[in-house]
Amino acid sequence: MIRNFGNKLGLAWWAKIETDQPSVTYWFGPFITKRSLKENISSFIKDLSDEGPKNIKHSLFRCKKEEPLTF
Repeated sequence: MIRNFGNKLGLAWWAKIETDQPSVTYWFGPFITKRSLKENISSFIKDLSDEGPKNIKHSLFRCKKEEPLTF
């Protein structure tokens, strides 16, 4: 897939989403464009917020990411 190839080259867009209580870091991606990431992140954050963590914050990055995608 193009997304996986873009990720291998470090050109893919990812969102780093961090929560408190529990303290977890999630990586959401890869996306080919920053726009497509922005269009899709709200549904991920909504699903995550339904689980009840505190202080959800996110940052967008263009990078290469590999497993694990949750810490």
